Amino acid sequence: MADQAVGTAVVAEAKPAVRRRGRHRWPAVLPYFVFLAVCFGLPAGTMAYNAFMVTDPASGATRFGMDNVDSSLSGAYATGLTGSIELSVVSALLATLFGALIAQAVATSKRPALRKAVVAASGVFANFSGAPLAFAFIATLGTTGTLTKLLSLHSTGFSLYSFTGLVLAYLYFMIPLMVVTVLPALDGLRTQWQEAAASCGATRRQFWLHIGIPVLTPSLLGGAVLMFGTAFASQATAAVMTGSSVPLITLQISNALNGNVLVGQENLALAMSLNMVVIALLVMAVQIPLQRRSARWLG
Repeated sequence: MADQAVGTAVVAEAKPAVRRRGRHRWPAVLPYFVFLAVCFGLPAGTMAYNAFMVTDPASGATRFGMDNVDSSLSGAYATGLTGSIELSVVSALLATLFGALIAQAVATSKRPALRKAVVAASGVFANFSGAPLAFAFIATLGTTGTLTKLLSLHSTGFSLYSFTGLVLAYLYFMIPLMVVTVLPALDGLRTQWQEAAASCGATRRQFWLHIGIPVLTPSLLGGAVLMFGTAFASQATAAVMTGSSVPLITLQISNALNGNVLVGQENLALAMSLNMVVIALLVMAVQIPLQRRSARWLG
């Protein structure tokens, strides 16, 4: 009984100490939350507010309404949103497939130099996008590009300035990004699991089918969601390569911000941006639980 009383007293004293330490941490993280509020919360709130502000073309008066949102989800703007989603889905699926295969080859390689080279190259290529990437592809696969002339791609009907060309350009930086993203998860597959499966008579195929793939599925899905978000938000590469030949919501937002809209639709770009923010939040809502489930197994 004496031991229980001592233990209870120790626990009772420890709880206030934990609470005090928790209170002491708040001043350290307060600047971070201030930064989020100023740099993210304030612009997002302003965008959401103005997206519902409708301007009367005749009088110039403003009022709250759904006109901007309705316009952003109909006609050519709906086509742009659908085109961005399709481009993101196709690019994300291909990047996930090829990135996972490359990462698996690197993870199982017994050559440390190969792993270092692939990881270093992936880090560089994953950050090579935008206008420089578009110019590189135009010089290589454009109408007068080097490979276009060398391989006579004109006879095959291939065009860089199309949906297919954009997918190729996006894969250039998305596949390396997927390699960097999924490689830690592949490293987390413990060799003891494979040895235990082999000792029970399981083949390599059975190990991957019943253990490896189920464990990696949250990480792969999380990587695919990340690839979708990356492709969905990309704008500079598509703007330089295709212009307006491929309808994308990012290009339509750029045109609207430059004033290429009807009178009274000045806030239409904000409404389209709000649609993108909603989709981005949905992507985050899917990715965060997947990351937690993956960390439960591979942490």
